[in-house]
Amino acid sequence: MAPTVTLHLRAETKPQEARAALTPTTVKKLLSKGFKIYVEESSQSTFDIKEYKDAGAQIVPAGSWVNAPRDRIIIGLKEMPETDTFPLVHEHIQFAHCYKNQAGWQDVLGRFKRGHGVLYDLEFLENDQGRRVAAFGFYAGFAGAALGLSDWAFKQTHSDDEDLPGVTPYPNENALVKEITSKYKAALKKGAKAPTVLIIGALGRCGSGAIDMLRKAGVPEKNIIKWDMKETARGGPFEEIAQADIFINCIYLSKPIAPFINYELLNKTSRRLRTIVDVSADTTNPHNPVPVYTVATVFNKPTVLVPTTIGPKLSVISIDHLPSLLPREASEFFSHDLLPSLEQLPYRDTAPVWVRAKRLFEKFCARLDRQAKL
Repeated sequence: MAPTVTLHLRAETKPQEARAALTPTTVKKLLSKGFKIYVEESSQSTFDIKEYKDAGAQIVPAGSWVNAPRDRIIIGLKEMPETDTFPLVHEHIQFAHCYKNQAGWQDVLGRFKRGHGVLYDLEFLENDQGRRVAAFGFYAGFAGAALGLSDWAFKQTHSDDEDLPGVTPYPNENALVKEITSKYKAALKKGAKAPTVLIIGALGRCGSGAIDMLRKAGVPEKNIIKWDMKETARGGPFEEIAQADIFINCIYLSKPIAPFINYELLNKTSRRLRTIVDVSADTTNPHNPVPVYTVATVFNKPTVLVPTTIGPKLSVISIDHLPSLLPREASEFFSHDLLPSLEQLPYRDTAPVWVRAKRLFEKFCARLDRQAKL
């Protein structure tokens, strides 16, 4: 008999984060495998708490994970509030954003060390081929392209004194596509030409999502420029980005690379670029290949102005949880892919995907110790 694993789904606290690491569908499947599952009530989840109850989960108050028995594995998606500093004593499954030199990584990791907890970072759960077992990439690209096209269309129909208004999550993909298509067509009716959209990372999950959205909105295929490693091998910055109307960055940054764009290219009279969508959103990473902004934007203020000295108004969308724009589809997609790995949790001391994740955690804890001694 496999040892019983107890999962505790914590309520997300990041503003407007409506996704969930476990959906009622995956809860039901895990319960059938002998898991015990607690689900916290949530005021912002796209899933009604009754859906989890009907699936068989035990419902508990939001935030109750803090005082839960130590044998529970706490699962969530986004990072916890920066204002929280108490030690973390549980095993946690989540995106922690602390393995790529992000600002504040030492504080995040330090909480686990002080509490003798363990972090299994969702971004670094990999199969034997080194590929992530689950990712939100497709819907990140899909939502990023939607907002990018929306911003471009807004600039065609409004003055430069106005910025793209805030957005809220959509009930489903069809509703999002319908609204963005309407805005796009309104811009064309005002005389705008169909935009040229350059996507870097077009062959990955994220890039394929961006392409799918643009096609569904009606952007001509010839206007969708698809770049990947082959096209960027010569090293940036790239003049072609400045000559596109919309630039969508979909790469996974795993090592330092030359910047894709810089102020020199942006401050030319020939620039056409109006909108940058940095889906990768490595905003605080010192090697961010889109180093023309420093602010992570949010849904209620989705753009930040790039301080150019010449040419048309240029904005960046740098929201780091874009799939939340389509929380239900994105959650189902992600949790479906994550499920086979979750089913291995009873054997996490030997199951390769969990062993690798724990070793990576221990590696960075050791790095933290070395820095503390300097």
